[in-house]
Amino acid sequence: MNKNGNKARLLLINPWIYDFTAYDFWSKPLGLLYIAALLRQLGYRIDYIDCVDRFESGLLNSSSHDLAKTKLDGRGPFYKEKISKPESLKHIPRNYCRYGITEKVFLKKIMSLDKPDVVLVTSIMTYWYPGVFRVIELIKKIYPDCPIILGGIYASLCSEHAVALSGADYVISNTHLNTLLPLLQKITSTSNDKYNYNGGESINLQDINSYPYPAWDLYPALDYVCVVTSRGCPNRCSYCASALLNTGLQFRSPLKVVNEIAYWKEQRGITNFAFYDDALLVQAEKHIIPLLAELKKRSLNINLYTPNALHVRFITQPVAQLMLECGFQKIWLGLETVDPKLQKKTGNKVDNASFLKSVKTLLEAGFSPGQIRVYLLIGLPGQNFSTIIDSIKLVLDNGIKPYLAKFSPIPGIAIWKQTIKEYGWQEPVDPLWHNDALMPYCSPYLNSEQYQEIKMLIQNSSI
Repeated sequence: MNKNGNKARLLLINPWIYDFTAYDFWSKPLGLLYIAALLRQLGYRIDYIDCVDRFESGLLNSSSHDLAKTKLDGRGPFYKEKISKPESLKHIPRNYCRYGITEKVFLKKIMSLDKPDVVLVTSIMTYWYPGVFRVIELIKKIYPDCPIILGGIYASLCSEHAVALSGADYVISNTHLNTLLPLLQKITSTSNDKYNYNGGESINLQDINSYPYPAWDLYPALDYVCVVTSRGCPNRCSYCASALLNTGLQFRSPLKVVNEIAYWKEQRGITNFAFYDDALLVQAEKHIIPLLAELKKRSLNINLYTPNALHVRFITQPVAQLMLECGFQKIWLGLETVDPKLQKKTGNKVDNASFLKSVKTLLEAGFSPGQIRVYLLIGLPGQNFSTIIDSIKLVLDNGIKPYLAKFSPIPGIAIWKQTIKEYGWQEPVDPLWHNDALMPYCSPYLNSEQYQEIKMLIQNSSI
């Protein structure tokens, strides 16, 4: 409660991106939107600022931001302003920018809101922390006595760095709501042991099926919605931090997912939906097949996308057929590399035969080659230039376009120690160095000239 006896007012913020490059690839802070919806159901009053909202009215009215470049599927470029590089990145020959609304728009928006009792700041990529720090710095200048809670991926994976340097009053080093809610109760002097909704229904924090829909209504303008049907991943790929954030695997009810999609189609006219799952096709018979069957039955006339790579081994004829009939427009597959030894070392998730079979299955179902994209990882320890070229050629030879995914070294992943040894780094490593944009300048296996050659091979292809 605040001093007036009302439920506390919370300000939730998605910070700027500070980086060499950024693009709105169906990028929204889905976890923060779930938290906003849950806290609102618990009676908290919610204000929200997304510093990278391309449709923020203050940005559109005060800058040359061009929304005409927005694609029909909702993707598009962020507004950006060139800024000074951090000292440790001065040697990188690329422009460093702040992506999102201007600071002037941010400050004006802050001042238009009532003073919050608590500010919650999320964080995504570990190397985007300068944007997080700047948000916290500005909030502290305006409301020096207002408690700030920092959570999210950076806060979880680099908690010591965040505690020492962020300026936040509290850092939550995990993604569990059973840490956040008691902390909010303590700060705001409220109590609610069972976490009941306003209507009295009890919330089971361990069950994602009990959560309300994410608070997409906080966006006045919206041209896509991100959906998650499960949490976690059964694979333990050596280069991936997913298991560090979610140790188990939990599924939402297929019917609840379809109801959510139908809700946003009806309420906001949304037709573009991007799945955020790490393992969308796992246990297909129990999960994605009944989910898609229900979508097909409702004939919603929507467009579906999979920006996170699909596991090629789970693409069967029934799955592919349902995906086509339900409106999947573009599908991203995870191949990573064609090197069998590297495939096994990184987790044995994929092999070349399974990849080729998945492409054949999708094409036979009716997808065109232009609807299929393939992620290839580059910069992995032990991955040389010729192996990357072989991977690109295999994809191109099958009429499919490859997409380069540069390896981002994150503390805690299985190959972290190997990476810092081969890169010649000493711990503690500044999270700025987790940035995948640095890979061509750091990797002992691939230099910047070879990286440009790889990019040109893809760009010059006829696909």
